[in-house]
Amino acid sequence: MIRIGRMNRLKVVKTVDFGIFLDGDTLGNILLPKRYVPQGAAVGNELDVFIYLDSNDDVIATTLTPKVMVGECAFLTVKEINPVGAFLDWGLPKDLLVPYNEQQKPMEADRAYVVHVFLDPHTGRITASSRLSRHLHESAFGLQLNQQVELLISGRSDLGFKTVVNDEFVGLVFFEDSPRTLLVGEKIPGYVKQIRPDGKINLTVRQPANRGDAKASLASRILDDLKQHGGRSTLTDKSDPDLIFERFGVSKGNYKNALSQLYKERKILISKEEITLVE
Repeated sequence: MIRIGRMNRLKVVKTVDFGIFLDGDTLGNILLPKRYVPQGAAVGNELDVFIYLDSNDDVIATTLTPKVMVGECAFLTVKEINPVGAFLDWGLPKDLLVPYNEQQKPMEADRAYVVHVFLDPHTGRITASSRLSRHLHESAFGLQLNQQVELLISGRSDLGFKTVVNDEFVGLVFFEDSPRTLLVGEKIPGYVKQIRPDGKINLTVRQPANRGDAKASLASRILDDLKQHGGRSTLTDKSDPDLIFERFGVSKGNYKNALSQLYKERKILISKEEITLVE
């Protein structure tokens, strides 16, 4: 079954001067324009292509990979505002529409927003929305306490940072549950801290203390990182917390504890400038 707004592997069934046609099953033959045809592509070959609708609402293929696909969320920039809505840059020639009724707040040109991408059930068009709660789950169906998840920071409230969780849920990281200020559009690892009685999700970017062997796991990751960088690293216990978080996704305190553990086990040496792997 062909999935509009997603990557599909389709067979070449015909070549023409302006491109090739792919077997689109119930959608019929789908054109891959000449400028996207890989060199040497021939009838019978299978190609990985993204399927969407062109400006005439005809189904068309491209070998370009967009910045976001149907069912996903992304931080995208507005290229243009017109009477239909806002048009976002998602890496394809035809920009991605956010109708006015799918804008949480009126969008502005040249600003970026976190949006969810979906197929409009009425038009069949690929559409985006910044009304995240309209399309994503607010209750934690299928999530577990302390589960590691992927967070996309979507906004800020009086209590903390609004987030998209695994492209499926919306949740909140309270200010005290992050070692630093989180930026809208940032993608970072996080953990399910609490599932409230109403099903809503509280998250943390601090590695939970009760994750069993979490400290040992971080220590192991530090050793692997050292091995990958010739046995030396300038990321010490004196380093900026943001640099530590960017590399390992943990707070400076957790990182210092892991270094201390490795030092006591005589697996590393620590100086003001660097840490060194003990051979």
